[in-house]
Amino acid sequence: MSAWIGIDLGTQSVRAMAVAGDGRVLGTGSRPLTSHRDGPRHEQDPEQWWRELAAATREAVSAAGVPVEGVAVAATSGTILLTDPSGRPLTPALMYDDRRADASLANEVGGHVWERLGYRRMQPNWALPKLLWLLRETRSPDVRLAHQNDFVNRRLTGHRVATDLSNALKTGVDLIEERWPLDVFDALDIPAGILPGVVRPGTRLGVVCAAAAEETGLPAGTPVIAGTTDGCAAQLGAGALRPGSWNSVLGTTLVLKGVTKELIHDPLGVVYSHRAPDGSWLPGGASSTGAGALTRDLPGRDLDALSAQAATRYGGHPGRPPGTRSLAPVVTYPLVSRGERFPFAAPDAETFTLGEPADDVERYAAILLGAAFVERLCFDYLDLLGAPVDGEIILTGGATRSAYWTRLRADVLERPVTLRENAEPALGMAVLAGGDPAAAATTMVRTKAVVEPSGADLREPYLRFVAELERRGWLDPAAAAHARERTTTR
Repeated sequence: MSAWIGIDLGTQSVRAMAVAGDGRVLGTGSRPLTSHRDGPRHEQDPEQWWRELAAATREAVSAAGVPVEGVAVAATSGTILLTDPSGRPLTPALMYDDRRADASLANEVGGHVWERLGYRRMQPNWALPKLLWLLRETRSPDVRLAHQNDFVNRRLTGHRVATDLSNALKTGVDLIEERWPLDVFDALDIPAGILPGVVRPGTRLGVVCAAAAEETGLPAGTPVIAGTTDGCAAQLGAGALRPGSWNSVLGTTLVLKGVTKELIHDPLGVVYSHRAPDGSWLPGGASSTGAGALTRDLPGRDLDALSAQAATRYGGHPGRPPGTRSLAPVVTYPLVSRGERFPFAAPDAETFTLGEPADDVERYAAILLGAAFVERLCFDYLDLLGAPVDGEIILTGGATRSAYWTRLRADVLERPVTLRENAEPALGMAVLAGGDPAAAATTMVRTKAVVEPSGADLREPYLRFVAELERRGWLDPAAAAHARERTTTR
């Protein structure tokens, strides 16, 4: 038996996982990470990344007790730092949500490239604006750019490594040409020599060096594989790897990621795509709605108890809409914070409720129903853009702990939904380290259940919800019309 090591270098912790070829987890290790936050500032110490990653990996490798065939690291998207030529950090790491930079210059100079790649504009927390900020603030004349996983991959191999296209997306890499747009960087006064090479996720970067082997417990000579961002790693862990398949992650907020053969262009810029290891595309979008509305609107309530009560009150009646005792269910648009990002862009959007909930059980059910309606609207919008949405829908995230919510989502989507035994980013990196991700996932990614829709007809309340979003001026009329067409012709 052998193991592949997947490492998820996150914000609050680093987690390592040793996975067998059949998907069994043979060993795990985890260590906490600390941050410094102050207003728009969010920094971490890169040296702490390496110390805690080494400790967590040693624990996982020791617990597995079998030969190790490869290792890959996932990291947070848009987290960067500057190092000296030897890889020693010269700056703290600016984390994915650090917003001290200004994106206007990057958009002015490189806007034509960003539009061609489908995301139109960079945000202040993206890596390229932060790189410009770091270069202005750093006095050292000889620096190198490092993304979060570049830094630790260099420690693993003992030499400078290429970055992967996934982590380089927010730094402005041309995903179509698979290279840096050097004319844009030259116009921004960014020297080409500070940039790492770029490769697809899944490319071999080198092998574990002797020094890293001593610290991590990984055998010297173990292949080090280029990883991805944490979101793409979770998609790999969910096994959403074939065109038309989608991973819908519902936790505090909702994130959808799928697979297409061709690059999807979104005129609104709310959907953008990563590049897959095989050269296909991974489009996705992140909504500002989700389970975070539950803790805000039902503070102190036992959500598991409310889920059980909702299932008792509304479940088991295919002819009656779940989430209501009447034919006109109460529906809440569950924004976690002001403004929406996907499936439409509306910075002034805010939570609303259609109907009057009678009690906390109905209030709870209304939030769940609204989140499911947003999820369906996301798929309707992706279909409008030409993305294939007829493949497997895999649900992950904290919302899957509620059987009631999972069945409700299947009813709203009018599709069976798949639940996995494990869909952690660390598992996704073990899949990537295993070679061909599609082949590795067939054995490493295990299905827990397939939930069929109950037959409840929720089309009328869904269309009422869509009409309200359009009436408020948030949802584009073309998107609303397409949602109505898909709903009435099914």
